[in-house]
Amino acid sequence: MRQELFVSDEAVRPAFHFTPARNWMNDPNGLVWYDGEYHLFFQYNPLGSGWGNMSWGHAVSRDLLDWEELPVALEHTPTEAVFSGSVVVDRADTSGLGGDDSPAMVAVYTSHDLLTGHQGQSVAWSTDKGRTWTRHPKNPVLDIGSTDFRDPKVSWYAEGGYWVMAVALAIERVVRLYRSDDLLVWTHLSDFGPAGSVDGVWECPDLFPVAVDGDPARTRWLLVVSVQEGAPAGGSGTQYFVGDFDGTTFTADPSTEDVSWVDHGADYYAAVSFNDEPHGRRLLIAWMSNWDYARQVPTHPHRGAMSTPRAYELRTAGGRLVLAQTPVVEGLPGPVHQVTSQPVCDGVHPLPEDFRATSTVLTLELDPGTASRCGLHVRAGDGERTVVGYDAGERTLYVDRTRSGDTGFHPGFGAVHSAPLDLAAGEPLVLEIHVDTTSVEVYADGGRVVITDQVFPSPGSDGIALFAEGGNAHLRRLTSARAPAPGPAGRTGRARPR
Repeated sequence: MRQELFVSDEAVRPAFHFTPARNWMNDPNGLVWYDGEYHLFFQYNPLGSGWGNMSWGHAVSRDLLDWEELPVALEHTPTEAVFSGSVVVDRADTSGLGGDDSPAMVAVYTSHDLLTGHQGQSVAWSTDKGRTWTRHPKNPVLDIGSTDFRDPKVSWYAEGGYWVMAVALAIERVVRLYRSDDLLVWTHLSDFGPAGSVDGVWECPDLFPVAVDGDPARTRWLLVVSVQEGAPAGGSGTQYFVGDFDGTTFTADPSTEDVSWVDHGADYYAAVSFNDEPHGRRLLIAWMSNWDYARQVPTHPHRGAMSTPRAYELRTAGGRLVLAQTPVVEGLPGPVHQVTSQPVCDGVHPLPEDFRATSTVLTLELDPGTASRCGLHVRAGDGERTVVGYDAGERTLYVDRTRSGDTGFHPGFGAVHSAPLDLAAGEPLVLEIHVDTTSVEVYADGGRVVITDQVFPSPGSDGIALFAEGGNAHLRRLTSARAPAPGPAGRTGRARPR
């Protein structure tokens, strides 16, 4: 009989990943910064812990760490489910929906008609910083008579002086681009796809420019597309294309025959970016789950968590441009512990009590030496462990969650997920590992290799250990910045109870 972690208290509440106070959550929607607040809308069931009654939940933050959950922004009706979309701040009042004292926040979202199954794009607006919303009387403003036409991401194209929408024709595996002068009347520009991974339907596209090699004067365009099946860890995942956008057409680089994955773990889907990020960063948040088992994960009263916000940029590697991701957790409190310069002999070596934590950010520098495998055990205890390691023979980074805790709720959950990582001779393994109550996010090679996995260990499994197999490794440095336990106040990264 499998261990049951389906508990009704806060023992499985993440410390620094957003979760709603209760009920089902999936895709992040409407990410935007306005007047000192980051807004996170999300697919939400206000009536239960399973998918359904789809509405837009809403939370705000000033630092991307401590979130305040607000009332539901756009609620389902007997005839309309409110699917994914985006929010822009219409500062020039191109839509004519703004108030006298403040510009309108305009949401462009997918209306799913519960009677016909048709999906069209609709508009709602707010003139009180997103606290209340009005649906447009002419909704849907864009309807092509399709049952799989969804997830509009709208942004301002400054070079042309108009709005651009990227929206998915899901079954066709196509991203369709539109333009508008007023957010209400849309003109078709071009289509992209099928390309890359086409095993599953396409959803949640996002198109944006990013800096190359840290130089804001050099930019290329990224098209990020989520795929419901066929990801490297199985089930759903997120791919990307590098290319150029001329105001009409996105043209991907020739390397698009090779699928490029944003994340090699199982739990990173529907990644979308913030509009109007005040520091010039391209920040994205994803739903930290997988459609293979999202409905069964053993958490209560909430079901669903968001990833750490990540800054995306492009870096040159091996003669091509690849995505690099930097997690954004500025201001994460907690004591810092460190251990340096010690051998890691063949075996498992638990770290001192000071390192025990259910939520922590770890930075590891480890020389593989003669070991065939080496790395860390996290969330370890009483037969449980999640292994974060490097396989020198296979030249891969991997996360092994086969003994991570509760894995029996889905036959495919207890698995090993890996990504190519080719260390040069003498090069250390350098990892940043974000361990939270129910997740592990691993960043390697300067953020060019990332694995995100949910885990569901017992609350008491809080140990950390170094390990080596088939030889000896050597630790250069390991630091731990422990996060505080979740609570009703403070910088917890979760919703404050209302």
